[in-house]
Amino acid sequence: MPERFYWEAVRDAIAEEMRRDPAVFVMGEDVAIYGGAYGATRGLYEEFGEERVRDTPISENTIAGAATGAAMMGMRPVAEIMYADFLTLAMDQLVNTAAKNRYMFGGRTKVPMVLRTEGGTGRGIAAQHSQSTEAWFNHVPGILLVMPATPYDVKGLLKTCIRDDNPVLFIEHKMLYGTKGEVPDEEYTIPLGVADVKRAGEDVTIIAYSKMVLDSLAAAAALAAEGVEAEVIDLRTIKPLDMRTILKSVRKTGRVVCVSEACRTNGVPSEVIARIQEEAFDWLDGPIARVCGEDVPIPMSPPLEAAAVPSPERIAAAAMDLVE
Repeated sequence: MPERFYWEAVRDAIAEEMRRDPAVFVMGEDVAIYGGAYGATRGLYEEFGEERVRDTPISENTIAGAATGAAMMGMRPVAEIMYADFLTLAMDQLVNTAAKNRYMFGGRTKVPMVLRTEGGTGRGIAAQHSQSTEAWFNHVPGILLVMPATPYDVKGLLKTCIRDDNPVLFIEHKMLYGTKGEVPDEEYTIPLGVADVKRAGEDVTIIAYSKMVLDSLAAAAALAAEGVEAEVIDLRTIKPLDMRTILKSVRKTGRVVCVSEACRTNGVPSEVIARIQEEAFDWLDGPIARVCGEDVPIPMSPPLEAAAVPSPERIAAAAMDLVE
């Protein structure tokens, strides 16, 4: 199977859907001539032209609002907001219009839009360009939330999201764009709400998403050297959440570590842990561990930035505490 960079998989997914469906178009800050802040729309302008690959003003509220309106009128916009931090400027359009429209109009309208953005740490660009904001939108009914970790998953899931009739917030970690993985040339999609067991194990379950999947796999490799076999589950989609895969693993291992780069308080792991407690309490052999970011603004200093978010070492240590 050929290998592709993560950013190439994003671009290829969009290009394939644009060729398949003339209603699909791209809009956002620097997505056209420049090819996107992280290169994920590179080459689309040259192939599809300015009508279908549109640079916008630096106005996140405008991008989200225009995408919502276009979707309601029958188009399938793939809009990009350069950093997840800037979603704050588009909250009204996303939370009160895009997410609520189908419900408020009794299903007579659809909002088939994808809003791509980039989150996470790793580049030393500080508190306003490094946040993980997914938990805010996990609390909003009507909007789907997708955070793939691998080139294979990002392509298959993005194609699915573009075809979906609901608004989707699609968050790509900025440190994943340069990662490489196998991506088939043939057509494929990945359904929403289906987690993936990235590594099988019997001793402890590690649940993660986005870049933390790679760190969890590194932690699992270190644990294996100590005789502990960890199962690593990649959520892939935060909403809908695949509890079936999670509970199957919990019943097998009895021990759980939930990992997220976002702040510890009220993050995605909090919801996952609550669901496990409600649905699989009798299968647990001990308390569920959380390995999350600190409740601090992300520092610019590389050592402080690294200290503020989980590492493979921290994940492995939390898992080892549960099995010892």
